[in-house]
Amino acid sequence: MRRRTVVAGAALIAALALAGMPVPAGSQNPSVPQDVAPAAFTMVTLSGDAPALRAKGSLDDALRSDGFLTGADSFSEPGKAPKVPHTRPKVDQPPTPRGSDWKKPRYSITGQATFYGNGTTAMRLPRGTVIRVCGAGGCIQRTVNDYGPQKPSRIIDLYTPDFFKICGCPSWSGVTTVTVSIY
Repeated sequence: MRRRTVVAGAALIAALALAGMPVPAGSQNPSVPQDVAPAAFTMVTLSGDAPALRAKGSLDDALRSDGFLTGADSFSEPGKAPKVPHTRPKVDQPPTPRGSDWKKPRYSITGQATFYGNGTTAMRLPRGTVIRVCGAGGCIQRTVNDYGPQKPSRIIDLYTPDFFKICGCPSWSGVTTVTVSIY
């Protein structure tokens, strides 16, 4: 059995909700069609003395928009852009030797690397460490994004395309020797 106060409260809420609803607008019956009065279409003439229609010369600079056009201006036609001579000076620089653009690492580790499908993992390094991994096929720079590998004999797991880029070995290989430089 419900309390009387609960029932009374619900009735009060319903009454307030009904009182707050908007009243239907318009009439319930359709309007009778009526013709439009012909006077609504009569021509209106304004005298030339109306102040809004009188032109007092051109606008002054305060009322003129930026980049306005005058009667003497013309639009440019589409076509080819004019040739601008190339004025940048040529500089002869000696070629940089391979690997000279790398800064000196804090330390390096040499060991076995495997491939892994979810990124670059390193057992001894925290996430976010920037490393350079060099193997027989070349070098790459990556950021460590996870912990691993599981075997203590391996020092790094590489993302599969990265592994085969630095490995220089056939696709059935699973382990390669690498040097990891830590920055």
